[in-house]
Amino acid sequence: MVTFLPTRPGRLADVPSFDRAIGGAESNVACVLAAAGHSARWVSRVGADGFGDHLVGTIGSYGVDVSGVRRDALRPTGVYFRTAGERGTSAHEVAYYRAGSAASAMTVDDVEVGAGRILHLSGITAALSEGCLELMRSLTARGEGRPLVSFDVNHRSGLWRDADGPRVLLELARGADVVFVGEDEAEEAWGVGGGPDEIRELLPEPAVLVVKQGGAGATAFVSPAGVWGLVAQFPAPLDPLASRTFEPAPTVDIVSTTGAGDAFAAGFLSGTLRDLPVRERLRHGHLWAAAALTAPGDLAAPPSRAHADRLVALDDQAWERLRLGPGWTQAAQAPEEVRTP
Repeated sequence: MVTFLPTRPGRLADVPSFDRAIGGAESNVACVLAAAGHSARWVSRVGADGFGDHLVGTIGSYGVDVSGVRRDALRPTGVYFRTAGERGTSAHEVAYYRAGSAASAMTVDDVEVGAGRILHLSGITAALSEGCLELMRSLTARGEGRPLVSFDVNHRSGLWRDADGPRVLLELARGADVVFVGEDEAEEAWGVGGGPDEIRELLPEPAVLVVKQGGAGATAFVSPAGVWGLVAQFPAPLDPLASRTFEPAPTVDIVSTTGAGDAFAAGFLSGTLRDLPVRERLRHGHLWAAAALTAPGDLAAPPSRAHADRLVALDDQAWERLRLGPGWTQAAQAPEEVRTP
């Protein structure tokens, strides 16, 4: 969607003007991965209108292949407006205008995903229409020859037309190979309040389950079957709590939380494409999320690979003392970085 960001704080009724940007879970991940040097392809539908031109042009400018985007002459490009207040607070307002949008008209019959090593999906898409839900069910169905399927739960209660949203999201997550879910959204959607271990007990099927725990860090559970080279037919591990890795997040001076979850997923998937150890994948996720947290808007360029790898290689004590603020990704050496002898 095209995103309109307020030029100053206040209620939507009071904000006089907005700056135009882009937003969308899957396109955010694609843009950040492409900006980091990976090959990324975004598949979607936009209207045959100026906003569709803007989306395709802007996402393509990050280096994303947009040849799989279809134009819809009958339906508009979705847009949304939001306030400057953070999600989850009383000051946060969002106005979505995507009912009947081009993206909501995606179906199994008119979407071709194409080849790739990882297919990244979002629970938001499943909520847009029955056609989108059937598409998501098709893409998460286990079978021969599919790529590694990554699924970010992205529970948004306001998007679902009925009370079946949590059940549907659980169904889709169980069909994926890599799943990202926030500890808070798991409790809201599924009533699971016992932390990462309880979430893993609910979701033993994914070969990799990443539970995001806000500013505390993230926990990854990995099936004994392995992390890369997965095939869709791998059974659930005998012990779903086996191979549990927790990695704390660095301290971040937050500007905006919007897009941080997408950036975390992109960082973790980047580490997956590079076949890094799980601990390093989590650290890359934290760093890429920190890039988004320290910038306004939905998208922020990730740190350079050399910069991120250097920070990921810090010892545990230096990592835990790391503090990142606005502009840290552009610094040759982040001024907040702890210098070791």
